[in-house]
Amino acid sequence: MTAPTADQPLAGLRVVEVSTFVAAPLGGMTLAQLGAEVVRVDPLGGAPDHTRWPLAESGTSLYWTGLNKAKRSIAVDLRSAAGQELVTRLVTDSGPDGGIVLTNSVGRGWLGYRALAERRPDLIHLQIEGHPDGGAAVDYTVNAGLGFPLLTGPAGHADPVNHVLPAWDVACGLYAAVGLLGAERRRARTGQGSALAIALSDVALATAGNLGFLAEAELGQRRPRLGNYLYGGFGRDFTARDRTRFMLVTLTTRHWRDLVVATGLEEPVAALEKALGVDFAEEGDRYESRELLAALLDRWFADRAGAEVRAVLGRTSVLWTVYRSVAELVGSDEVRANPMMREVDQPGVGRYLAPGSPIRAGERPVVRAPVLGEHTAAVLAGWLGLSDREIRELHERGVVESAPREG
Repeated sequence: MTAPTADQPLAGLRVVEVSTFVAAPLGGMTLAQLGAEVVRVDPLGGAPDHTRWPLAESGTSLYWTGLNKAKRSIAVDLRSAAGQELVTRLVTDSGPDGGIVLTNSVGRGWLGYRALAERRPDLIHLQIEGHPDGGAAVDYTVNAGLGFPLLTGPAGHADPVNHVLPAWDVACGLYAAVGLLGAERRRARTGQGSALAIALSDVALATAGNLGFLAEAELGQRRPRLGNYLYGGFGRDFTARDRTRFMLVTLTTRHWRDLVVATGLEEPVAALEKALGVDFAEEGDRYESRELLAALLDRWFADRAGAEVRAVLGRTSVLWTVYRSVAELVGSDEVRANPMMREVDQPGVGRYLAPGSPIRAGERPVVRAPVLGEHTAAVLAGWLGLSDREIRELHERGVVESAPREG
């Protein structure tokens, strides 16, 4: 298992992560892929996400391995006093660059800020919550309450339409990483610790507000369901003669002019502008006339094969891509040639392409996810200075477990 390089931005930083599902593991992985030594602490047998779908043929969770790359793993009996004390020591006795906790665990007072700060005053502790009052929530319930499923889907559709991307979990995990780094910078400057909390629902609410959704509704403006049209501008999916499907977007006047010229639609577009008394150089006018403009482009796309459409659009500034499946994406040269992607040999899965950090900051090693408990002995020895005998006794008492190959 390749270790992060010493010249990475966060080399030397030590983080204890006690987490499940998406947001907290993603926050920890973001730090780990930038060089931090992130130790994920799991209960014996693994947390609920350890076997979450999708699964490899062996039953290994591709979800878990995907969100825990570059971390170290220890397995501890978190219900026992001895196990709780061990994790507490990993936090409090982890050296000047340690004392950092990232967790979405609830109902564990011993893992909370107050209990840990009593033993390490410069503690940095970040708690991820569902709601700011401590109530439980997941991305899918937060999204439903935010109103987005009633904006998604075709025009005239009456029922909510969920989507498959846990966007608020992703944003929450990245906020968590930023929050911890901000607190660590403050500690380096002042010596003071921090108690931070992020609620998943607050992340969603803040993002909806930042993007104007909340103000729009408060001011009495009702956004319609648009199917695949772009709201406020001109963009939509179009189908070529051979059924190749394109997504096309024009955000700027240049995009629009390039599209009109490339498709040879200058005359009908100019006539439409004159008839409607509008100026399609204006984004709002393109949006208001989206269905008429789309009808012109529908015919142009339908008369051409996908290869010709690609060639024409490729000579313009227009924003476009071809719809494809995830399987098609994985098999593409675009993915295989991307330096962020590297082949890893993941126990229980085999060899496959996995991403490193999308932040380009020098070398970006791609380190596979650990096996549950793979680093139990190494972390206890390296962070706490426990002897082989002490570690063996912890194993014999059932306080910790190691991956079978660690012994």
